[in-house]
Amino acid sequence: MLKRFRGCFLLLLTALIWGSAFVAQSEGMRHIGPFTFNCIRTLLGGIVLIPVICGARLLQKGRPPQHSDRSMTLKGGICCGVILCIASGFQQVGIQYTTAGKAGFITALYVVLVPLLGLLMHKKPPRKIWLCVACAVAGFWLLCMKEQLTLGKGDLLVLCCTLFFAVHIMTVDHFCARAVDPMMMSCIQFFTAGLLLGIGMLLFEAPHLPDIRSAGVSILYAGILSCGVAYTLQILGQRETPPTLATLLMSLESVFAALSGWLILHERLTLREGAGCILVFTAVTAAQLLTAAEQSKNERKEQV
Repeated sequence: MLKRFRGCFLLLLTALIWGSAFVAQSEGMRHIGPFTFNCIRTLLGGIVLIPVICGARLLQKGRPPQHSDRSMTLKGGICCGVILCIASGFQQVGIQYTTAGKAGFITALYVVLVPLLGLLMHKKPPRKIWLCVACAVAGFWLLCMKEQLTLGKGDLLVLCCTLFFAVHIMTVDHFCARAVDPMMMSCIQFFTAGLLLGIGMLLFEAPHLPDIRSAGVSILYAGILSCGVAYTLQILGQRETPPTLATLLMSLESVFAALSGWLILHERLTLREGAGCILVFTAVTAAQLLTAAEQSKNERKEQV
């Protein structure tokens, strides 16, 4: 029970960081292109983790070693990095051709895709969880959508990103079930994604140092917190949380983004958007309670 609570807390913190980083991402895109921004911030995320990993290993000296499969860690980091590169690339390019509200709603649809992918991988969530998923989708509609949902070029690109983010969550879940080093896997993930995004940057954009400097604060925030910290917390949290519940917790990113805009930028939060936030919070809370009840039920069965 303590591990499940810790996992939920880490994923909740992940959503909070991702949501509050929305302002930094928007500001950074005013100066540089999507591939340049994503490339630099993911590489920065990997660099930030290097001293953390070294420090953790120094603290472990003299203690019983924690066994991890280096080959599986490397494989997991590369796989997650490739998927993260594709997902973030689709998202950043797609946002240029659609509205923020539609992009936010379409991206949040991974709360539906993850349990569907789980069915294909024989990880069937409890039936009652689907009610929470439906409630969350309704909340995202109220929170994000301010116009009719018509699919254009940008919407289709963001929809592709949503699919790959769902695959990324399932891939993290797959490797976390193995004996991997989560910090090292996260670090490898960032360098893999950063190098691949760098190729896109050189092919499709012409980055200039003055423009990168202008976006420096945004890059530092998004690289250190949104990448280095949040994605690592995601891996640590998913080790102790079922994938469908993890998805609902991380989907609070959209809610925290709206609340951050309200608190930091003094943006107006309408009654409709407030109702959307309440619906999503209700769905996530109900999902946690249902998951806890299901776990307790299974533990009682095992004791009998």
